Formats: sequence, C-alpha cells, structure tokens
Amino acid sequence: MSDLIANETSCKQCPLPDCTAIKQLLEPVERDLGGFSVRRFLPSKELANVGPFIFFDHLGPALFPPGEGIDVRPHPHIGLATVTYVFTGEILHRDSLGHVQPIRPNQINWMTAGRGIVHSERTAPELRLSGHTLEALQLWLALPEENEECRPFFTHYSQRSLPQVELEKAKIRVMIGEAFGVKSAVKTHSPTLYVEVQMEQGGIVSLPDDIEERAVYIVSGQVKEAGSCIKQHEMALFDQTGNVELRALEATRLVIIGGTPLGKRTVWWNLVSSRKELIEKAKQDWTEKHFPEVPGETEFIPLPE
Repeated sequence: MSDLIANETSCKQCPLPDCTAIKQLLEPVERDLGGFSVRRFLPSKELANVGPFIFFDHLGPALFPPGEGIDVRPHPHIGLATVTYVFTGEILHRDSLGHVQPIRPNQINWMTAGRGIVHSERTAPELRLSGHTLEALQLWLALPEENEECRPFFTHYSQRSLPQVELEKAKIRVMIGEAFGVKSAVKTHSPTLYVEVQMEQGGIVSLPDDIEERAVYIVSGQVKEAGSCIKQHEMALFDQTGNVELRALEATRLVIIGGTPLGKRTVWWNLVSSRKELIEKAKQDWTEKHFPEVPGETEFIPLPE
C-alpha cells in the first residue's frame, strides 16, 4: 500500500467531520436472491429519494455457472421510469409493448411505465448455456404528476448516445443529463443527472454544482471528500456546497445521481404514484389480469401479501 493510501485512509476515524459536504452516509439493505446479492439504497428508512430517483439497486457481481441465470418474471409498473445500466454481462428485456432488447455494458434502457406496462428481465439462452458474470444497476425515477398516467414507452440508448470525458486519471460517462461539458442524448421527464466515473488511484473529480439534490454511490474502491471517506457499497448524500472534490484512494468506480425532487411518492411493490388510489387500482387490475401481457411470456406473479 502506498504512503498516499496509508495517510489518506486515516479519515475513516472521523466519518463525517464538520468540513465535509456530506449530509448523510447510507449503508445498503442486502438481499440474497439465490446465489447472488442485491444491495438496495432507495427507498430506505433514512432516505426516500435523491432528486427524482426513488429506487436504487446494485446487483452482483454475480457469477452464474452454465445452465443458470436470472429470471425476473413478468411484473407490472405504473407511475415511474426504470433505468437499467449494466457494468458486466447482459440482461434480456421483454415488455408488453413488444420490445425484446438485450442490455449490454455502456448502454441505457429507459422504460416509462406511465399508466401501466409489464416487463420481464432474464438471462438470454445462449449466455445461460455458457455461464457468465453479471453486474448492473437498476434505478427508478418518479414521473412528474402530469406524466404519471402518460402512454408507456421504451427507449434503448447505445454507447454513442452517452458521451465520455477523459480527465487526468479519470474517465467519465454522462449517462443522463448534462455535466462535465457534455450532454447525454437520453430524454428525461424532469431535470436528472446520472454519471459513471472510473478513477485511478489519486484521480480527482469535482462534483457537478447547481444540482438541487445529489449523491454518490461507490460501486468499487473508495474516495475521500474533505476529511471523510466514502467506501465501497456506501452512498453519500451531499449538500449544496460548491467545488466538492472526490479523490480516489485506490482504483474506483462510482456513480453520481441527482436532480430536482418531484415530491412525495408512494412506492408499493413495483407500483409508484403520488396518488394512493392509482396504486389500489393497479393492484386490482393486476389481480384481475387487466394489464397487457408480454408476448411469449405466460408466468404470473401474484401480488405480494
């Protein structure tokens, strides 16, 4: 371990000193889904949202031997947009609009549920035969109230749509929103920021300013901000302090999320709304099988008890 790392990591003794811009440090709720882990940060008892982001899951990394994979059966959504981003491996998306789309690294899958959509997420047959590793983030965004019952739609964005910026010892991909002098092609319903950063040890990246709410999640590695460390699998919520710098204490991958909050939302299972009556209607519609079906899929998940 270098002298830099040995000296810098002393900040662990004081996780939130007065000089830090960090308002809150979050630990995940971790669940084992049969051989692989999912870490959930949003929603939590401590924090309901960051800007429009109301759900944040980190899946894996999971190593699937030949014959195994993920099988998230068809399930409904209302009142939100899902954003899926894969670091390693692939997820096969199918939805009730008829889309069949593999999601691979450096791509964005954006699905606006609006008044209602159904989708499944699985491992493609060819990958299941050979075995593979999967690591991904799935985030949900609240929709503005005027869009909560919009027509559902799905958009897949290739790597070309997500601009990159290279700094000294850091590579930045702006997945959603505008930052670091570039703008993503992803179309949003409200001001939203979603950025991936890969840093070498000693690399420094400044957080974008003028973001109403913003947070950083450490996928791997660790960084220092002022006198505080943010470690692997921690999420830090930041205040409005300007010129906040993150210094990598080792090779680090992180994501920045943020934007304008859209007010209180009720999240029940896969259903989201500013109005509880819409969730109750969706629950009844799902039970009575009034939601559209995913072509070629016949499995049905009953409402959770």
